[in-house]
Parts: sequence; C-alpha cells; structure tokens
Amino acid sequence: MIYLLFTGIILLIFILILIFRAISFRPVEEENYEEFDIELNQDQIVNRFSEMIKCKTISYKDTSLEEGEEFVKFEALLVDRYPNVNSNCSLQYIGPSGILYHWKGKSSDKPVVFMAHYDVVPVNEEEWKKNPFSAHIEDDVIWGRGTLDTKGTLCGIMEAAEELIGQGFVPENDIYLSFSGDEETNGSSAKEIVDFFRENGIKPDMVLDEGGAIVQGVVPGVKDRCALIGTGEKGKIHLKLSTKSQGGHASSPPPISPIGRLSKAVTNIEKNPFNFHISKPVEDMFDTLGRHSSFGMKIIFANLRIFSLLLDTIAQGRGGELNALFRTTVAFTKMEASDAVNVFPPYASIEADIRVMEGDTEDSIIKALKNRVADDNISVDLIDVIPVKHFSDTKTEGWEKLKSSIKEVWGDVLVSPYLMIACSDSRHFTSICDNVYRFSAMELSDEERKLIHGNNERIPVDKLMDLVKFYINLMKKF
Repeated sequence: MIYLLFTGIILLIFILILIFRAISFRPVEEENYEEFDIELNQDQIVNRFSEMIKCKTISYKDTSLEEGEEFVKFEALLVDRYPNVNSNCSLQYIGPSGILYHWKGKSSDKPVVFMAHYDVVPVNEEEWKKNPFSAHIEDDVIWGRGTLDTKGTLCGIMEAAEELIGQGFVPENDIYLSFSGDEETNGSSAKEIVDFFRENGIKPDMVLDEGGAIVQGVVPGVKDRCALIGTGEKGKIHLKLSTKSQGGHASSPPPISPIGRLSKAVTNIEKNPFNFHISKPVEDMFDTLGRHSSFGMKIIFANLRIFSLLLDTIAQGRGGELNALFRTTVAFTKMEASDAVNVFPPYASIEADIRVMEGDTEDSIIKALKNRVADDNISVDLIDVIPVKHFSDTKTEGWEKLKSSIKEVWGDVLVSPYLMIACSDSRHFTSICDNVYRFSAMELSDEERKLIHGNNERIPVDKLMDLVKFYINLMKKF
C-alpha cells in the first residue's frame, strides 16, 4: 500500500511538472513591425513574368533532350527586359547554365546572394487544363510550369533590383543575383558559381534560396500562419535494387518472379521505416511554433524528448511533410522489367529517391536496406549521393532582416526555422557561407503546394506582387 501511494505521488509530481512546463511555454514577446507597401507597375511585371513562363526551359539528366534555344531565349530575356539591372550590374555566364549578376554596393565586406533557378521539370500536357507554357491568365491567376518553382522567385528578385536601381538606390553591401538552369537535375552550374566565389575570395554574409513558404496547418495544434525558413536541408541518395533471372515464357512462371522478388523487398523496406530523429532545425521549429499551439500539444512540445515516441506515432500516422521532418525517407519511384507482357525479364530493377536525415550516411543506409531486403539475389547499388550539409544559425543579422521583411509584407505571421526536406542549389554555398537560408516568399495553401512539380501549376497575381515587395523590402536592408 505504501509502495502504491509513493508511486502515485511520484506520478502526480511528474504530471504536474509536465503541465507546469507547458504553462511556462509561452510565446516570446516580439517588437511591432510597420507594414511595408509600395506601388508597383503590375501590368509590366506580369508581362515580363509571362515571357519567362513561355520559355520552355525543361531540364533533363540527358541534356540532349533539352531545347537549348529556350534556355538561350530566357537568358536574352533577362538582358532585354531589365535595362536598369543590365546597365548597373556586371553579368557573367558560369558553368552550363549559370547566370550571375553583381550589383556593386558601398562595401564588399558583407556580400549577399539571392538565388533562384529557371529550369523546370517536365510536364504531361494532356493532364493540364491550360497550356503549361502559354502563361494563360484567368481570374487574376497566371498558369504555367515554373510559376511557383522558381521562375516566380527569379522574377521577384529581378523586378526588385530593377525597381530599386531605377530609384537610384545603392545597397550598403554588394548584392549577387545567382540563377541556374539545371537545379532540377542536380547540375553543376550553382557549384561552379560557388567555385567562382571561392577563387575570387568572395565570402557571402548571407545566402537566400528557395525553401519554405508561408503556410498554415502544417504543425499539429498551431492555427497561425507560419513563415518557415529552412536553416538546413536533408541529403539525397539515388539507389537501385535489381535482380537477375533466366527469363523465359510467362506461361511457365518460376516460384517467385523478378518483380515479385523486388516487390517483397520494397514491402519489407516500407514496413520498416528509418529511426525517428529530431534535428536542430526541427527542434528550433517546435520551440518557436509550439509556444503558439493548443495546450494539449504544448505539453508535447514543451517536453519534446519525453514525448518523442508519441510524436513519432503522430508523424507516421500523418505521413507526408510531417513524417519527413523526423526520419530518412525512402520513395520508390521508377521500375524497369520486361518490354512484353508474356516474357519474364532476365533483369528487373526498381529505383528509390532517399531523403537523408542528419546522422545517416550512404554506408549506414545501404547496410540498413540490405538487412531489410534480406535477399542475396537482390543487389543494392548506389547511383548518386548528396550528403547532408551543415545547418545555419538564427541568431544572426541576416535572420533578423529576413524576419522583419516577412512580417512587414505579410503582417502577423510566425517566423520559424525548419528543416527543408528537399534539396536546393543553396547546399553548394554552405562551403563558403555560414548563413544559408531557404525561403520561397509566397503564402501557399495546401493545394498550391501540391501544384509544385504537379499538374496545373499556377500563381495568383497578388502573390507575385507580394513576392516582388518582399525582395524590394529585403534588398533595402542590405
């Protein structure tokens, strides 16, 4: 009886501590930000942006499939349509498709880099409601591949620079506009631009590339709009599982077919996800956003380590972006087997896109997958790897300028770090810059986020205008 009483008291104390920590887990008091607004020539901006969308800059691993003249047309468009930028900034073409503008500031001590890419992923035009390269405008919405990823961002950067130079503005620090046309295929243009910086002793004080956006409802218990800025990103591995057989006629099948063998391996892998892990950017995100969550979720966020098992269960149940924040993920996306329905293939394979969490490596992942497959007749081969790069801090001057610029354009939003679950060209800059941030300056609904790399990609005109305002506001701070 005494033992049960003692246990009950200990449990009660434990519960009271959890509740006290949750009650104390309050939002951090912030300063007030004045609204930033500027009158823009909307028709002119939409017209120039539409010309960008009409350029069919689809990139492929096999560059022979690309329409090279479309990339040349896009490069010429930037020169022809942005006279202020091209008369005041030096321009260099670096690597296969890199474009680098240098806008000279009053000082070269703390240069800043604004990034975007102008290549886009392929489209299945039959699945689109509008021509993906027509820049069709309907109900103040611009349709087209690249409107969100990331010609919209590139347009915002160029329009902001064009406007400010036209006003006679000279930045306090050098500003570089860095664009690539092979980001979607992990090309070398951004890497070669970084090589140029390194060779010329240029060390950026801050780099801003695509990444998080202003979203709502992505964190359990948080109803506010959240501006998520990637302070790091996951790595990436391209892996192939393959198996061989004697082939033969499909009328006399073996006990297990090549496809059946691979399917079993895939099932074993998908049934056994990689371990739950809270990275620094995710911990910072929950420390920031969790203070604005419902009280029930505050108990979890304020005691993150204690409730990691519960959070893991919630993440696995919801899947998608939330789950990807906590573990290395494996997505099987490509399969190859027989060309004929009545023939067993002598060779079959399935390929996976693996997004790597901090702490996992290609060696540890391959070893873990081989254990899950548990079949000596299946080969596990590494095709390509992008390692996890270092994370950036938020206690910096650049972060504060980013934060204030967001709040001054979009108002009462929560600005938070997060872990970008995809890869970006900005990873190359982590070798020469400590402050690399990833933020796509748009307020996107769940539906709009799904349009990225999907059918019917489009952007409302007012969101394009906000994008331009954001970059004007931000550039003025440097």
